[in-house]
Amino acid sequence: MTTSETSRYVRLRVELVLEIGEPASLTGAALERISSDEYMPEEERAHAESAVREDEAEAVAYLVDPFDLVGDVPGVELAQASWTSEQIDYDPDAEEWDLDEEDGEYDATDEDADDDADDAGESDDVDAGGGRP
Repeated sequence: MTTSETSRYVRLRVELVLEIGEPASLTGAALERISSDEYMPEEERAHAESAVREDEAEAVAYLVDPFDLVGDVPGVELAQASWTSEQIDYDPDAEEWDLDEEDGEYDATDEDADDDADDAGESDDVDAGGGRP
């Protein structure tokens, strides 16, 4: 039996809302991560540092890594990851989750809407061999 015959792929969709309590600490940590990335070209580093200083959501994107989420899960290997971050208006009392929580099922039409939203904003795509672009 070949690997492709035994492999199964699963899409894990996670949505988090983070409250930034210490913006300077967040920005500082992101700048440290960027400066310590020995593989990042200087032109990209300058752009990343500027983006992180201007937008806390960009800082979060440089510090949160999907590889960390599943790295210790037995029997799985991350094949591809994509994530975005954006500043939002948050109402903790609102019930606005994209995944159909009422019936516990994922609606494939939501994926098309999410893909359109991802295309409109900043996104980080990573394949298993890559790391951050």
